[in-house]
Amino acid sequence: MEQPITIGLDLAKNVFQVHGVDATGKVVCRRQLRRAQLLLFFSQLELCVVGMEACAGAPHWGRELAALGHEVRLMPPAYVKPYVKRGKTDAADAEAICEAVTRPTMRFVPVKSAQTQAALLDHKAREFLVRQRTQIINAIRAHIGEFGIVVAKGIQNVDRLIAAARNMPEAARAAVDMLAEQLRGTQARIDAITARIGERQADDPLARRLATVPGVGAIFSSAFAATTPDVSAFRSGRDYAAWLGLTPKAHSSGGKERLGRISKAGNRYLRRLLYLGAMARISARRERRRTAENATPDWLDRMLDRKPVKVVAIALANRMAHTIWALIRSGESYRAALA
Repeated sequence: MEQPITIGLDLAKNVFQVHGVDATGKVVCRRQLRRAQLLLFFSQLELCVVGMEACAGAPHWGRELAALGHEVRLMPPAYVKPYVKRGKTDAADAEAICEAVTRPTMRFVPVKSAQTQAALLDHKAREFLVRQRTQIINAIRAHIGEFGIVVAKGIQNVDRLIAAARNMPEAARAAVDMLAEQLRGTQARIDAITARIGERQADDPLARRLATVPGVGAIFSSAFAATTPDVSAFRSGRDYAAWLGLTPKAHSSGGKERLGRISKAGNRYLRRLLYLGAMARISARRERRRTAENATPDWLDRMLDRKPVKVVAIALANRMAHTIWALIRSGESYRAALA
């Protein structure tokens, strides 16, 4: 077999598709590999460029292939899709990956380390447990509502919710008590994993610097430090905000510029953290405006006077993304950057 210089690797759980080309673009390798054969196959090749789509298993295989000396390049699947000629097969996907990885304008995703993946796993597990907690609370509220017992919504009213369940008939109370016990267990697990995230954040210099930004807490800074410790792939803060889906979606043609709602592309979890941080800053600002009489209005005050709160929150989240990009790039803290 002729030695390829560029390989497109379509990842899967058990069966992998390989598409390799030489320096002239001629196809020299097109085959399927079982999971146990993959590393043996690449260990017998001369060093080459290996392109893969950035998916769940890509960081693991990226680290394994990089250890063999190959140059690994991960690409967002949405950027690879235009290179699929026709149909949806593993062979067509591998060929598209091989074509896309050679494009000079292609954007690549860094290969995550095992430590970074472990930090992000804490965030994913916590997010899953928070969803479970919400489901349990909604179930309890719905069940006691069938007996005419109504409690206000909100996590702050959970104790009232459980206390109100004691007014149910004895025969119905056992099921609700079981759900309440599950709720307490879920909350304990959330507290434990939140504490672990806080410990990781305290040991991470980048996360500590990001936490100096107003509206950014331990969970927020830990997630951003683990996801984007290097922002060299983004030319500006606007590119970073666009990657997070916080810039308007363009529908422009014929010289007419039409900007719609935000694109909501990229990492939904990071975008939600930015939005929640922005809402926290807006709540604090509203309280300050209520108590302070002669405070000098700034950009946020003027925006709150002219725009709906949620629109202002998105605009503020965009500005926070710009700030985070600048701090990661410069290596400074927020207060040092202002000085």
